Amino acid sequence: MRQMKVLVTGGAGFIGTNLIKKLLNLGHQVVCVDNFYSGDKKRIHLFERNKNYTFIEHDVREPLKINQKLNQIYNLACPASPPVYQKNPLYTLETSVFGIVNMLKLAKEHQATFLQASTSEVYGDPLQHPQKESYRGNVNTVGPRSCYDEGKRVAETFCYLNFLERVDVRVIRIFNTYGPYMNPEDGRVIVNFIVQALNNQNITIYGDGSQTRSFCFISDLINGMIKYMSLKKKYFGPINFGNPEEFSVKELAEKVLKCIPKSKSKIVFRPLPVDDPLKRRPDISLARKIINWEPKIKFEEGLKETIIYFKSKE
Repeated sequence: MRQMKVLVTGGAGFIGTNLIKKLLNLGHQVVCVDNFYSGDKKRIHLFERNKNYTFIEHDVREPLKINQKLNQIYNLACPASPPVYQKNPLYTLETSVFGIVNMLKLAKEHQATFLQASTSEVYGDPLQHPQKESYRGNVNTVGPRSCYDEGKRVAETFCYLNFLERVDVRVIRIFNTYGPYMNPEDGRVIVNFIVQALNNQNITIYGDGSQTRSFCFISDLINGMIKYMSLKKKYFGPINFGNPEEFSVKELAEKVLKCIPKSKSKIVFRPLPVDDPLKRRPDISLARKIINWEPKIKFEEGLKETIIYFKSKE
């Protein structure tokens, strides 16, 4: 594989850190862009001794100039955890909308292949199950999650219009993902459960626990992203990336406790937040067809590795 110059926005975040680690291991030159709104400054120190790594502190809501020729751009910049993106909803919306405009201009300038990290949240609280890419969603445009959901939907539209203008844009819709380098204060359900169990705190389930999710281990997602970007023919997508293995949130809590047998945590229940999806499971038949991709890591295997990571941070 030839060495490429790759720019990753949101590179100090959970997915960005894992992606950059993989790209550097493959021998590529990587430019990491982040403003640390939700990314971790400590992450840049993981790679600072690597001669192929460059960091730029920048807010993607503003235009970005890169002098060296870029071959690929991965646009991951946007807070993805509900507590984080709801903290400043206007910022979240602007990051998706202004950020995609600025990054697509950069892609056009460099004639770079562009990957947009969209989300399963574009399906909202789905009335179709499992969710196919053709499903148009059930999203509340004026709810507490709309800053993220609608921002990502608008970003997809910008991507599509630029694709029509012959920019090589590729869109993925990422479903729940987990693994090392997640922020322990992230607020997403799998992080909450692990941290609570390790600290012998009550495991808090919002709702009755019957709502379902499906979780993809981070290495599977990263491999799929790189494989999609390596596809020689131009293919816009969007393509679902996730694990179709589905189980309830209550089952997730029980799996976490089973993997941390010394935990004294008890499961407690709280009211379900507004617009929280009751079901979430990807149909990945398109990913199988187009790039021959599907997740390989079993949930329990990935969960144990994630717990080991969080234990190492205690």
